[in-house]
Amino acid sequence: MSLKKSVVLFATALLLVSCSSKPPKSLVTPLPPVTKQPLPATNKNSQPVRGVWLATVSRLDWPPVNSVNVSSADTRIRMQQQALVEKLDKLKNLGINTIFFQVKPDGTALWPSKILPWSDVLTGTIGQDPGYDPLQFVLDEAHKRGMKVHAWFNPYRVSVNTQPATIAALNRTLSLPPASVFVLHRDWIRTAGDRLVLDPGIPDVRDWITSSVAEVVTHYPVDGVQFDDYFYTETPGSQLNDNQTFQQYGKGFSSKADWRRNNTLLLIEQVSRTIKQLKPGVEFGVSPAGVWRNRSFDAAGSDTRGAAAYDESFADTRRWVQQGLLDYIAPQIYWPFSRSAARYDVLAKWWADVVKPTHTRLYIGIALYKVGEPSKMEPDWMVNGGVPELKKQLDLNESLPQINGTILFREDYLNRPQTQQAVNYLRERWGE
Repeated sequence: MSLKKSVVLFATALLLVSCSSKPPKSLVTPLPPVTKQPLPATNKNSQPVRGVWLATVSRLDWPPVNSVNVSSADTRIRMQQQALVEKLDKLKNLGINTIFFQVKPDGTALWPSKILPWSDVLTGTIGQDPGYDPLQFVLDEAHKRGMKVHAWFNPYRVSVNTQPATIAALNRTLSLPPASVFVLHRDWIRTAGDRLVLDPGIPDVRDWITSSVAEVVTHYPVDGVQFDDYFYTETPGSQLNDNQTFQQYGKGFSSKADWRRNNTLLLIEQVSRTIKQLKPGVEFGVSPAGVWRNRSFDAAGSDTRGAAAYDESFADTRRWVQQGLLDYIAPQIYWPFSRSAARYDVLAKWWADVVKPTHTRLYIGIALYKVGEPSKMEPDWMVNGGVPELKKQLDLNESLPQINGTILFREDYLNRPQTQQAVNYLRERWGE
């Protein structure tokens, strides 16, 4: 069966929502939850999330870069699995209870997918079978240690660059089962932010992304699914050209910006509904940029002056919470208390107010990668190894009942010399 047919059948079988230009009503909870509702007792009493993002894109956290250069497949597998086990042991010792494991770093997969080719981060070659199932391995090892695993997807990214060697590697997948979406659906592909990306305005693209999520949820005992903040990912010098897509699908929208926001809403709604149909116990969350909108643009926004998800990536993240589409939201609040343009406490409290009348849980993503790093704009990260700033952020998280956990970005920074004072502090605070 061709990939296209299998995806269509998968989508049909799951009764995926049809796409229309009219903004849809919530399919998950009644709209809108405007009065304060208590969180379910299970959420109140459950252990707060103490999480970490484990990135596989460009082998940032895992697998080890040198593992793909060994000549023996057995040695490579052993190196990769041993490295992951060692990381999980360290994380367990630190008190981490949830791993956000990147299973789809781009247009490739870290599980034996019928939709996406194998990721080149495992072997150095897109589509090459690594000889084991990394997702199943991390699930087995984490669950053995009492830790949860959320499958982290980058929904729209196809590649991390547009270099000729990358294009050639994608083209070589044409003979593989499955081939890359880049060669099967060239009409879906755009360039933005100097990367190859999928066009979020095409309904078939949203079906394809949803099918990849459904494949994981169906076949693996994941505890959750998370999308990161890459929705529309333009840069001033590399904008996404979706004028033709807007002409085709944007009828009824007064502006391209509103149409784009509806496209991201449609994806979130479709994925949310699909997960709930397949396995209601699997959590669905998003980790967006920390600022929804600035108050200078919108009275409902935060008292900040930062890049806003609503305006920059066309993700109306506040609306997704209000409509009950997410089990949790994990905004990336990567600034210290002293950063006046985007104060940590201002944003954490703003998000706490957003989730208060809903059933959506709130986890805060914090900037472990800045700890111990010299910065003229944010010198607090250098004071006493960053411990006082980290303590203030964690204290605030624990003082607000609406905040249900903290996620560190990202795992490899736990192993850096500049973070060791902070790591020791975390171990004393969280460790078992």
